Amino acid sequence: QVKLVESGGGLVQPGGSLRLSCAVSGRRFSANSMGWYRQGPGKERGLVASVNRGGATNVADSVKGRFTISRDGAENTVTLQMNTLKPEDTAVYYCNVNLVVVGVLWGQGTQVTVSS
Repeated sequence: QVKLVESGGGLVQPGGSLRLSCAVSGRRFSANSMGWYRQGPGKERGLVASVNRGGATNVADSVKGRFTISRDGAENTVTLQMNTLKPEDTAVYYCNVNLVVVGVLWGQGTQVTVSS
């Protein structure tokens, strides 16, 4: 069974940093794209950042300059480095991976809370 395993998240003060990681476990398939979405209280789920097989990234305007996404193709992992966090970044963050053959998978979600 192929699934996504997320790690990171938690409580941080405004201006702090957190790092989210997501790994594909189980049988190995190539990933077309890997990324992170988030859903804040009372909001719809939206893209935070993604990276395709060629390394091109797509980053939401609200986090540009603060968040960095990277992937390790050999290990099938994707990492989101979040700096200068703001209270409005508070949300459940979901890993999203589009695997060849398998299709799109979602992680279980990890809570990020930015509060003093």
